Amino acid sequence: MEINGKEVEVNRKDAVVRDFDKQYCELLKKILEEGELFENRTGVDTLSIPGGGYVFDVGNEFPILESKKVILRKALSELLWIYQAQTNDVSWLRERGNDIWDKWAVDSDGIYRVYEADTENYDGDKEVNVRDVDGNIIIGMKAKSLIEGKNIKEAKFFGKEYAGTIAKSYGYTIGEYKRFDYVRNSLANYPNDRRMVISLWQDADLRMAVLPPCVWSNEYKVYKGTLNCFVDQRSADVPVGLPFNVSQYAILMSLLAKEAGLQPGKLYYNIADAHIYVNQIDGIKEQLKRFDEQGDLPAPKLWLNPEIDDFFKFDNSRDCNDVKLIDYKHMGKIKFPISQ
Repeated sequence: MEINGKEVEVNRKDAVVRDFDKQYCELLKKILEEGELFENRTGVDTLSIPGGGYVFDVGNEFPILESKKVILRKALSELLWIYQAQTNDVSWLRERGNDIWDKWAVDSDGIYRVYEADTENYDGDKEVNVRDVDGNIIIGMKAKSLIEGKNIKEAKFFGKEYAGTIAKSYGYTIGEYKRFDYVRNSLANYPNDRRMVISLWQDADLRMAVLPPCVWSNEYKVYKGTLNCFVDQRSADVPVGLPFNVSQYAILMSLLAKEAGLQPGKLYYNIADAHIYVNQIDGIKEQLKRFDEQGDLPAPKLWLNPEIDDFFKFDNSRDCNDVKLIDYKHMGKIKFPISQ
């Protein structure tokens, strides 16, 4: 098989039976059967359960869904946006063909605008009060919709200095608190360190975050030549966000392992609130039907450029040429609504 113009040998007998899809579809079924109905800030109700914990043997099977297509390029560029670029600037993603954070970017007026899910009764003249980051109404400041056909629901003022960003969240936090640098240094020099913890949940900055981090913590443990990762996620949009998140942290662990001369081990993944939005149910039923009818497919292999051992030198261009999946087979796309 050829990757980046070079022939790469792939041992077909190493392909393993899928496990991620099985765990994932069982989680979807459980939410449908046992989920409690909640109203929430988005205006679209959710079915929610305590998500629990999952273990993925990344050294044996790369966890990526095959019952629906996951666009790895977008998941990878978001990961590198946070941990390599360490920025909150949404244009960094947009330049790489990734629009997943566009809805949450502060606009040129310094305002983050939230829109209603219902578009049937559009009123372009509707105005809402603009609030500050503490929720107080700013006297004399109103905001209208900037999107044709979408009613504005609320507006929060962060300041024009945050235009085009998600303010103090994700990549900002990684760059500001240097915990990622600490982990990389420990892996290189003190691999038995029990403090290799990266927290994106910084109390002092939460009021200035457009969206507080959903995956808020990752921790590392070296064991018998393998690097193992422990992830905590407070809130998981299971159809949309979770497939990205699991694959992202499997990649992050693999990149850090390669840099440290280790093998990827296990990814321990813990979810507090696992939910689906009620407007996603039809797509979920289609995905479950696919898995029930077609079952597991052979797992793909994660390929990392063997010539690169520095995390910050992995290609972060639109194509992310230094990270590829070999033989990724899937059952096609399913488009799920995304609630803001």
